[in-house]
Amino acid sequence: MNANVGGIDKVLRVVFGLLIISAGVYYQSWWGAVGAIILLTGIINFCPLYLPFGISSCKKD
Repeated sequence: MNANVGGIDKVLRVVFGLLIISAGVYYQSWWGAVGAIILLTGIINFCPLYLPFGISSCKKD
């Protein structure tokens, strides 16, 4: 599993993931689970939806 999430993409995923989790908990809805997935992809630097399209936001060496 190669990293395909980096830089600003990673920061945005972590921030928005936490915001969506907070909203899901506050409103007691399933959006918390969506936020957890977004947060997880930011933490592990990997998004499975990027794979079929060959997208990577990591810097090239």
